Amino acid sequence: MQFNLKYFLAAVILFFIEVFIAVFVQDSFIRPYGGDFLVVIFLYCLLKSFFRIPVKNAIFGVLLFSFVVEGSQYLRLVDLMGLQDNKIASVVLGNYFEWLDMVIYTLAALTIYWIEIMRCASFRSRKTSG
Repeated sequence: MQFNLKYFLAAVILFFIEVFIAVFVQDSFIRPYGGDFLVVIFLYCLLKSFFRIPVKNAIFGVLLFSFVVEGSQYLRLVDLMGLQDNKIASVVLGNYFEWLDMVIYTLAALTIYWIEIMRCASFRSRKTSG
């Protein structure tokens, strides 16, 4: 375990953006798809805040977790567990399976990977020029 302030601050900012979207945005694009896109990045930043884990492993873990949660929606796990009236369980696990969500999660994972590659390249260029 190793605390990383930059990832933690990013996670906090993303968390507040997610809350804002959940509370104030009632559309058919930003809330369902923008929120799903950002939640993958949020989970990645949260994971990297506390664990020194390779980028690819962290991305894969978060993507796999996202797919499992989406799979639980396909299986209607909230209903099977009798938690359909529990607001927290419904928000965390979700209620509606959608194949497009899997695409959104994957795009978010690819975006994280691209950002990390650019960040690493920038760090290397500063290190060799300085």
